[in-house]
Amino acid sequence: MKEGPILIKSKAFAIRIINLYKFLTQEKQEYVLSKQILKSGTSIGANVREAARAQSTADFVAKNNIALKEADETCYWLELLHETNYINNSEFDSIYVDVDELIKLLVSIVKTTKQKKE
Repeated sequence: MKEGPILIKSKAFAIRIINLYKFLTQEKQEYVLSKQILKSGTSIGANVREAARAQSTADFVAKNNIALKEADETCYWLELLHETNYINNSEFDSIYVDVDELIKLLVSIVKTTKQKKE
């Protein structure tokens, strides 16, 4: 499978999320929010990868839309972790930039694919 930018970036982001999860559970003893962000943050890449093997254009759009929703959910958990002081400003800013970039890429992919289909 040829790995385009969204596949590479979503996998790299999943690795960052896994490392954040380890930090939160080992260093901060936080287990609830960290489990939520682990699920949504790693799901982005899993859905992008499924989209790469989509059976149809509709399936491709659906999988990327799910990835987009998971990315938005991940933003929510990051905001909560930041606003409750589990992660500091620089940690938040660093990872939030990455998820925001994924959201922009996914929005573009979904929009472009839908326009081509029309």
